[in-house]
Amino acid sequence: MTIDYAKARAAMVEQQVRPWDVLDARVLETISRVPRESFVAESRRALAYADLELPLGHGELMLKPVVEGRALQALKLEQGDEVLQIGTGSGYLAACIGYLARDVVSLERHDDLADAARGRLQAQGIANVEVITADAFTWNTDRRFDAICVCGAVDVIPERFVQWLRPGGRMFVVRGRAPAMEAVLVRREGEAVNATRIESLFETGLTYLAGAAPVPQFSL
Repeated sequence: MTIDYAKARAAMVEQQVRPWDVLDARVLETISRVPRESFVAESRRALAYADLELPLGHGELMLKPVVEGRALQALKLEQGDEVLQIGTGSGYLAACIGYLARDVVSLERHDDLADAARGRLQAQGIANVEVITADAFTWNTDRRFDAICVCGAVDVIPERFVQWLRPGGRMFVVRGRAPAMEAVLVRREGEAVNATRIESLFETGLTYLAGAAPVPQFSL
């Protein structure tokens, strides 16, 4: 059976993403435009538009479409924005960010995932996304970004991530411990790294970023 991906994409937007309070017209247009099936392995392409996290290898998962939509909406990306994505995964969300912003730096720990994402982005003609093979907890840069999208959960929001934000910048991240994880928007309101305001967005659950899981508590 041949799948009509354009029809499946439209159904995803109308039946999954929009009912999850994603109402930003630019975000909906972007999700309607980017062919999600082109960022999914051939063996899972039939599930590209399902309300599921899809395995990518190395224990990594492609986010659900509704979470991706809410993240894009929360960041309120503008055409001049410089964006950092932590966790490239399939490259799909990087592609969406690339449509909405000026340029994107996307970090991916795994060589094979990074290479695959680069190929998919190139195939879609998306030239403003740079995929770097790096661990966010050892990578260093002097750049500051208008927005950061963290595609894995953290127990505690890392100070180094906040440092990469410009004053006035914002970061989407999921924090906490299952089953009480929450997606939040962190706004940096001044030069001091603790000059932040945190807005709770919605409850969800994600796999932890490597190095960001809770430290095990031992008791006697």
